[in-house]
Amino acid sequence: MTAETSRAIKRGELVELEVGDDVRESSRFNEDIAPTRLEERTWSRWNVAALWVGLSICVPTYTLGGILTAYFGLSVSEALITILVANIVILVPLTLNAYPGTKFGIPFPVVLRSSFGIRGSNVPCLIRALVGCGWFGIQTMFGGLAIHLLLAAVFPPWRALDGLGEVIGFFLFGAMNLYVVIRGAESIKWLETLSAPLLLAVAVGLMIWALPHVSMTELLSQPPSRPEGEPVYGYFFAGLTAMVGFWATLSLNIPDFSRFAKSQKDQIVGQIIGLPLTMFFFASLGVVMTAASASLVGETVSDPVSLIGRIDSPFWVVIAMFFIIVATISTNTAGNIVSPTNDFQNIAPKLINQTRGTLMTGLVGVLLMGYDLLQKAGVIVSDVTLESLYSNWLLGYSSLLGPIAGIMIVDYFLIKRQQLDVASLYKDGAAYPAYNPAGFIAFFVPVALTVFSLTTGTWTWFYDYGWFTGSALGAVVYYVASQMLVKPVTAPAPAPAPAAEKANG
Repeated sequence: MTAETSRAIKRGELVELEVGDDVRESSRFNEDIAPTRLEERTWSRWNVAALWVGLSICVPTYTLGGILTAYFGLSVSEALITILVANIVILVPLTLNAYPGTKFGIPFPVVLRSSFGIRGSNVPCLIRALVGCGWFGIQTMFGGLAIHLLLAAVFPPWRALDGLGEVIGFFLFGAMNLYVVIRGAESIKWLETLSAPLLLAVAVGLMIWALPHVSMTELLSQPPSRPEGEPVYGYFFAGLTAMVGFWATLSLNIPDFSRFAKSQKDQIVGQIIGLPLTMFFFASLGVVMTAASASLVGETVSDPVSLIGRIDSPFWVVIAMFFIIVATISTNTAGNIVSPTNDFQNIAPKLINQTRGTLMTGLVGVLLMGYDLLQKAGVIVSDVTLESLYSNWLLGYSSLLGPIAGIMIVDYFLIKRQQLDVASLYKDGAAYPAYNPAGFIAFFVPVALTVFSLTTGTWTWFYDYGWFTGSALGAVVYYVASQMLVKPVTAPAPAPAPAAEKANG
């Protein structure tokens, strides 16, 4: 039965909003971004851990060690330590920004309405969505290549299609990803929980297969590519910033998943179990496999899809490509489609539901990859490569997303003190403003300094360590601006759950 007025019910550490007509009829509400009901919060710590295993085992993670050694001047051992430290560091914003999602059952765009305003939240949402769509396009390119090589191994005439076969694979793989997300959160939970043990088992198998073909002593003793005698700390912190930036996107939209967690303990423990060691192990696998590739195929190959595609055994190529397809789907659906889907819904919830938001994500991802697709199809010839796009643009966006992470944490824990008027987050003209000036000031100040650093060459450290400088400055500026400019929002105390419900809960 629908009440005329919404009310928040406190059930243990969680708060459930009983949605009434006042919220349901609002232009800022639809059922897909509504607060999750208590019975929908079914993700245990193992489901959360499986989510992170599925997210972490992917082609870009495989290449991280090589990127740090080639582009950041680190040795192999320094690169692997950097990856491990970065993924421990990123746990801080991940677990903190997951809190409001778990407590109130609200997704990332609705959490942002508290710090940027009901309408103003669309600005950081669209920034996050654009980065997600870019990652969707890149991951779909990897998945499409895997499908192309799998079909070529099963049907040899398919090889004649060459680049066109990769384009066909791109669209086939993209459609598979979109279908999973359209089916909803339970579909993603099922996929991640099923694929996590499979991915770990195959990764361990690949490591066992590759180790006899490489000398770990020689590999770890290779000198770094930086100038001899240069101190390591500058290169380490630049690499650390890039590696933190790898999950800067998820550190913002983690409420999209934590709103399905059973408790705060489940989301915290699940993330600790699932993220750092999986990232470290799979990045290590990439280093070992790249080093072993010279013995395996006669030359050094850093791309796992291309490496496996050169194995002279159709059976093992099919098995390996199936593994890569599963790994990439598990990463792409959760990491790169869910957030843009919710972000696009936030623009006009009554017009854009989950299905339309998912299709919009796919369309933007295709457009962002359009140049590379035309190049593969032979329509244009260019020196612009997917690798250059990945290493240059997508590893530089952390300075843009860092301030948003800092703002979200300060807003929820220091300004709102973990209390939100959830019903008002879905209504215009209620407790929260349309645009929160404190949020925009705190965002644009570090972004302006980043642009200044890039264009003038002054304070280059501000950009080099962009996620850290941006998140810290954004957090401080937001706290000060909120005290000076924003009227405090007093959230109504949630009503306690009826005695019968407490007994059942």
